[in-house]
Amino acid sequence: MPKFLQKRWHGYQSVWAVMLLLLLVILISWYNWILGAASLFLVGIVSLSMVQAERRFRKELEEYVVNLSFRIQRIEGEVVSTLPFGIVLYGEDRTVEWHNNYVSHMFDSESLIGTPLAELFPKLPSPSRDWDGKMLSKETVTEITHGDSTFELTILHDERLIYIRDITEFAVVRNKYEDEKLAIGIIMMDNIDEAAQGMDDQQRTALIAKVATRIIEWGKQYNVYLRRLSSDRYLMLLNQKMLKELEHSRFVILDEVREMTADLKVPLTLSIGLAFGSDSITELGELAQSSLDMALGRGGDQAAVKAGQRLSFYGGKSNAVEKRTRVRARVIAHALRDLMQESDRVIVMGHRMPDMDVLGASIGVVKAAQMYNVESHIVLDRPNPSIQNMLDLIEKEEQIASSFVTPEQAFQMMTEHTLLVVVDTHKASMTMEPKLVHEASRVVVVDHHRRGEEFINDAVLVYMEPYASSASELVTELLQYIHEKVKINALEATTLLAGITVDTKHFSLHTGSRTFEAASFLRRNGADPILVQRMLKEDLEEYIEKAEIIKRTKMIYGNIALAVVEPDHKVPQLTIAQVADTLLNMTDVYASFVISQRPDGLIGISARSLGKMNVQVVMERLGGGGHLTNAAAQLNCTLAEAEQKLLEVLAEIDKEEGLFE
Repeated sequence: MPKFLQKRWHGYQSVWAVMLLLLLVILISWYNWILGAASLFLVGIVSLSMVQAERRFRKELEEYVVNLSFRIQRIEGEVVSTLPFGIVLYGEDRTVEWHNNYVSHMFDSESLIGTPLAELFPKLPSPSRDWDGKMLSKETVTEITHGDSTFELTILHDERLIYIRDITEFAVVRNKYEDEKLAIGIIMMDNIDEAAQGMDDQQRTALIAKVATRIIEWGKQYNVYLRRLSSDRYLMLLNQKMLKELEHSRFVILDEVREMTADLKVPLTLSIGLAFGSDSITELGELAQSSLDMALGRGGDQAAVKAGQRLSFYGGKSNAVEKRTRVRARVIAHALRDLMQESDRVIVMGHRMPDMDVLGASIGVVKAAQMYNVESHIVLDRPNPSIQNMLDLIEKEEQIASSFVTPEQAFQMMTEHTLLVVVDTHKASMTMEPKLVHEASRVVVVDHHRRGEEFINDAVLVYMEPYASSASELVTELLQYIHEKVKINALEATTLLAGITVDTKHFSLHTGSRTFEAASFLRRNGADPILVQRMLKEDLEEYIEKAEIIKRTKMIYGNIALAVVEPDHKVPQLTIAQVADTLLNMTDVYASFVISQRPDGLIGISARSLGKMNVQVVMERLGGGGHLTNAAAQLNCTLAEAEQKLLEVLAEIDKEEGLFE
């Protein structure tokens, strides 16, 4: 405590003493007024000295306060400037108005005043605002990297103030923790039976040993622990850092194994399922198996990586290998038969804007149910104009025509014992009425598309074969095993043949031996190819419209045809797809993309390829899906934005692995 304040305390004690003296003077004056007057004189002298002391105290106090304020003002700037964290004040134009020395040292510049924030912090987020322009959050916390250091920025939007804190040590520890997290994977030779067809045991063993040696070498190269589970399956143990390196390499082992067995009639391919991000080893194992199932469901020859909500795919450059045996078809047919017999009715539904494949497959499933006298219906609403010719012929067949119901009628029919069969899609959101999928207690999926991230997971029976040309082909195979004496009439056989014909582009694309076997079965049962051609007849005006779209085609990346329909001209999805098919027939065109506004207001994109490019991957990045050679997407944006998004995706793929490598 300053001395003058201590004196002040003593001064307060003196006041009490004077008051006591006054009381004493009064008592003395009561007995002797002369002595009292003398005492009063002494008290007056003491009081005068106290007044002078008070004046000195006030002067000293004023000097003390002035001196202290000066000292505080003098060191205040030094304290703020030498704080162990940065402070930046910025103006309404988001330029720096003031900063402390920490920021100067951070950017190695004496003054940053007037510098735009976007220049100092390129990824600095702007405050999010509501419709009225008010800030939704008064504070934002983000991280930036500058040089070898990591900083945490706390932005106070109202004060236009930024605090900068160095968290490099924390970031290093955090990154090390993340890098060392466990990841589990499974490698599978997905077509060993087909690749080793015709080999004896010694040759088969040599083939497996050759591939196994390369897999082990690859594992050592990337520091991955591999444990052989069976002759065609391996367990992978690695950490997240190693997994990032594998993703960066695009899982080169897939290409290496395919190329080293290219001399075989059917090259051997691998499928890889990986998972990380969970603290539970049991859950990681389940996710790894799920990822492998996803890779196999998409046709194999690819890697699927599950990381939390993110699912990434790598590879997938080859078409799915056709299975030699129909054992699975027979097993699925028997299981479907049992499910139908246990149901009170069967409802069949395909994707929105149904095509001939949906209609043919649906009629085939209804026929299977009718063989066991089970009530069956096909959900159809707002049919695609492309199937109008087929519907006109079906209307003449009362038994088939009476089976069509609207989604509302189907919803009213639904009970806990109703079986819902979804054909030609495995995504609930793409079905004609997604509510039916969620309402049904038992769902069967029959599809030929490569499996996407969205899937009807609670289906009681799934028959997905990416090698198949169409859902109609799969249903045709099921019909041959579902009943001992299969009887289908000529129109039913023709609709199934029409579904196969459309999806194979008249048996020119995506066909295998089993495709022709299915067509042969249908032909024996009365399928009429001439009637199929009548169903596929085109209108002259539509043909001219397609020609106008083709005129707007431009070539990109040398071998990709891109056609963008003129704005405000709405074109049905079918026409978009047909134009993409036509462009694929042009010389030196390896892939084609057609973009147009559809009648429903959405932007439709159809993609086709001859196999040198995986258009499914392109469409998946735009929210769509499909096959390696046949895919599509629907976007809710403008034509220009859709074209820009497509070009950006193509640029990313070209940078990552090349478009036609």
